[in-house]
Amino acid sequence: MTTVTPRPGVRSESVAVSVRHAGRSDAAALYRLSVPFVREGALRDRPAGVYARDAADFLVAEAARGGLEGCVALCLRPDVHGRAVAVLYNFCVAEGSQGCGVGSALLRAVLGEATARGVSRVFTATAGGGELFLRHGFAPGGEEEAPPRWRARLDPARGSRVLVRSLA
Repeated sequence: MTTVTPRPGVRSESVAVSVRHAGRSDAAALYRLSVPFVREGALRDRPAGVYARDAADFLVAEAARGGLEGCVALCLRPDVHGRAVAVLYNFCVAEGSQGCGVGSALLRAVLGEATARGVSRVFTATAGGGELFLRHGFAPGGEEEAPPRWRARLDPARGSRVLVRSLA
């Protein structure tokens, strides 16, 4: 179990979570966790069945008391040169756990997973400010090097911007 601590000035309590790989049995919880972010336009709408199909892509932060507090998915894709890079998607933290370090714990774990898989760069897209990603070494840009199929599916109406982090 990992106890994550809040950023200074955000919240006073920490949340005890363990980060683990998701399984198909987590699909309904992944879907429920994502719904508020879909409603606010931060995530693309995905049918509930997609979470079962793609459960192996996900890492989840599970509270000591049970229940998922957050999730993030990692998918390997070829970049424009055919090299394997990673794409982070469907990154969300339950409202009551935001600002308590859950997102940072998930991001550290998924970057470790990407490193273990031997990728040199990790891409993500955010419709928000991306502060958490920026604090963890991501930088704006990289659209021209991003996986073409992933980049083509970004919705310009959502105002998403691409962020990239080198792992090499």
